[in-house]
Amino acid sequence: MKLPESGTPREALLARMRELRGKDADWRGGRTFSLVYYAGDEVLDVIGDAYRMFLSENGLSPGAFPSLQRFEAEVLSMAADLFHGATARGNLTSGGTESILMAVKTARDHARATRKLSGPAEMVLPISAHPAFEKAAHYLDVKVVHIPLREDFRVDPELARRAITENTVLVVGSAPAYPHGVIDPIPELARAASERGVLMHVDACLGGYLLPFAEKLGHPVPPFDFRVPGVTSISADLHKYAYAAKGASTVLYRDEALRRFQYFTYSDWPGGLYGSPTMTGTRPGGAIAAAWAVMNHLGQEGYLRLAKGVLATTKKLIEGVAAIPGLRILGSPDLTIFAFSSDTLNVYLLADEMTRLGWHMDRQQRPPSLHLMITPAHAAVADRFLADLAASVERLGKGEVADDGTAALYGMMGTVPDRSRVGDFILQFMENLDRVPS
Repeated sequence: MKLPESGTPREALLARMRELRGKDADWRGGRTFSLVYYAGDEVLDVIGDAYRMFLSENGLSPGAFPSLQRFEAEVLSMAADLFHGATARGNLTSGGTESILMAVKTARDHARATRKLSGPAEMVLPISAHPAFEKAAHYLDVKVVHIPLREDFRVDPELARRAITENTVLVVGSAPAYPHGVIDPIPELARAASERGVLMHVDACLGGYLLPFAEKLGHPVPPFDFRVPGVTSISADLHKYAYAAKGASTVLYRDEALRRFQYFTYSDWPGGLYGSPTMTGTRPGGAIAAAWAVMNHLGQEGYLRLAKGVLATTKKLIEGVAAIPGLRILGSPDLTIFAFSSDTLNVYLLADEMTRLGWHMDRQQRPPSLHLMITPAHAAVADRFLADLAASVERLGKGEVADDGTAALYGMMGTVPDRSRVGDFILQFMENLDRVPS
């Protein structure tokens, strides 16, 4: 495709975009169980208006745009209060991956400045931790030491303690981990790290802005935040259960002294003095403004209302899935994320059948399972989903579900012993993403 010789009129352009969008997943209708956190059109309008108001502003320069600096500072202050961090300081980032990158960089540089490492920096990481930690290790030259999970799908803290060496710079726990929706034993992990003088990061990117409100509602929430001695940093995404616009996350440290290791400065550039708090230079003002707007719009009352709803819907779905013969929930999920599997059915075939019915679930491996992340949009469709799921299971059990190749492919990829071959397949898939569809 070449750049058009002449421009397209606005209405024609938008019509074409609406046409293409018609093929996307129906997140408004609750048909997706990941990627989008939809709290209703009123909230969507608020963040849309705030984003458009600051569409062109750049958070790179707080001097030019003091409004954005104020928005960010107030969002971070609210976040620190929610996570009981009286002295906590942090920054907004573009998402969970950048927050995690910053936490790993901070831990690496802190160790280099305060300790003498005898080899490459190491990070103790549960196998259920988000791949963003693997990416951070790859980018920042940090060695990953993987820790297996217990039967309840939580990381084994004793194995994590034994894995800490003189080169360990960071121990990681999730609140909750994405694959199974369970919270790792944060106090035990933090204690093990603290005893060796190592930093401890809690990845609350997924549940961080839901956990405080679930706790206020009386939902059992294991300790996870700065109230736990030894927790030194927390990542939490605003564009998940804080319902902000995409491109907004927070990374918080227990104190200012630790956060200083996150920063980058350069004083010898002919273009002037340069300082950057996070990985990116330009920082979209719209995402910062929308995060501030939605937090002030909803307030504690709004977040409590939304939390109550998604917790109730999750309970209904977990009980409904567990009641379907042949299906079982993996572990005991702590929040609004869960996975289910089967000992008798091919869950990848089941996922393909549900996709044909318009439902989009993530497929997981080790063990094969299907993943659901619940938002307010799912309250209205929970009964329909459970009915379709039960009917699909029945058809699958009777052999009435055809294999169109997708299930077989994913099943094969999950069992290939040479994981580099699977990596090559992923690379090939990504290489084709920039090709214009016919």
